[in-house]
Amino acid sequence: MASTRKQFRVEPGAKVSLADHDPADTGGVTKKQAGEMVAELQGRLNELQELLYATEKYGLLVVLQGMDTSGKDGVIKHVVGAFNPQGCQVTAFKVPTAEELAHDFLWRIHKATPGRGQVGIFNRSHYEDVLVVRVESLVPEPVWRKRYEAIREFEESLAENGIVVVKFFLHISKEEQRQRMEDRLADRREHWKFRVGDLKARAKWDEYIAAYEDALSRCSTEHAPWYIIPADRKWYRNLVISEILAETLGALDMEWPPLEPGAEGIKIE
Repeated sequence: MASTRKQFRVEPGAKVSLADHDPADTGGVTKKQAGEMVAELQGRLNELQELLYATEKYGLLVVLQGMDTSGKDGVIKHVVGAFNPQGCQVTAFKVPTAEELAHDFLWRIHKATPGRGQVGIFNRSHYEDVLVVRVESLVPEPVWRKRYEAIREFEESLAENGIVVVKFFLHISKEEQRQRMEDRLADRREHWKFRVGDLKARAKWDEYIAAYEDALSRCSTEHAPWYIIPADRKWYRNLVISEILAETLGALDMEWPPLEPGAEGIKIE
């Protein structure tokens, strides 16, 4: 079986054009097949997370980015749900607070990174500071351009300290986004998810795509790779991310810790 990690990974130094990646790709897999495969992978991910927790040699940071409605919440529910909440923390990064703005842009991010033995999930992330900030002209260009290097150095530091960084760009088409937005408007149970402000970002679709292409090109490294995930089909999106996470954790070759010294031969009365 070909490596899913290799198939969807942005190789370091590669120049990304999202037009070359089909957001509706399903890899020849049916929805039924994908569901069965994800169910099997859930058990594997749960075991690998327990190994991560038991060994405390590595931590895992999963970064989720994508246009509105691309499925960040869905991934957290259907993929990350395989993890034991005791060892997993989800952080959603919204508009920075006054306190956060008083510090450097990575301050609020670093506080939320996982320790060894833990899994951290970022719903949006430090990349907002080269995406929204860039497109909406919230800071001058010379400021946000320097942030690519700061991000690379930050992620390298995490990797050097045992934190495995995996970043997913959920690649959705503009037409699929329109359909999902209309679905939210049509279903009162989904009204809470709809924000009029999302339409402003949609109106700048091309600018955001260009910003994402730069971020993916400049910040996919050996120690913190980006993966471009076809996201028009939710079930395929979940399968691909599950496979990549299982491959990534499996490649760490973790082993169960041995019995503590002096416990051999103990008889429980």
